[in-house]
Parts: sequence; structure tokens; C-alpha cells
Amino acid sequence: MSHDQAPRLLATVFSAASLSRCVPIALLVGTLLSLVNQGAVIASGDATAATWLRVLFNYLVPFCVSSAGFFSCRRAAWRAGRARRAG
Repeated sequence: MSHDQAPRLLATVFSAASLSRCVPIALLVGTLLSLVNQGAVIASGDATAATWLRVLFNYLVPFCVSSAGFFSCRRAAWRAGRARRAG
């Protein structure tokens, strides 16, 4: 991405820089949430499709939140650089 081009959402979120930061966050937070919220059901062998869907969301939500933060930071840096060049 050039400095004069606004960051694109999907290109930024799925960039190596973003994934290297957001995936570990999602794995850590998703695992902790799954253990706290569905751990007993999974350990007892009573997990249903709904349980596994909840586990999936336990990973997707922190990935989306951390990716939104990463994108927001990149966009703010782009805007600041653009303002410096204009001023």
C-alpha cells in the first residue's frame, strides 16, 4: 500500500502483519473463553453442534475485535500522514 492510498479493510485484516498479531490473540482469548464457558460440557462428552458453534464464535469474536483495532490503527496512521503532507 502506498502512503497516499487509504488502507483497504480486507487487505489490511488479512495481511501478514495483521494476522501475526491478531491470530495469537484470538487463539489465547478463544481458548480461555471456551474453557470457561463450554469446558464442562465438552469434558463430559455432551457437546452438541450448538456447543461447537459457540466455541467457533469464541475464536471469531476476539479475532474480529483485534483486527478492527489493527485496521483502526493503520487508518489513523494513514490519516495523520496525509494531514502532515497536506499541512
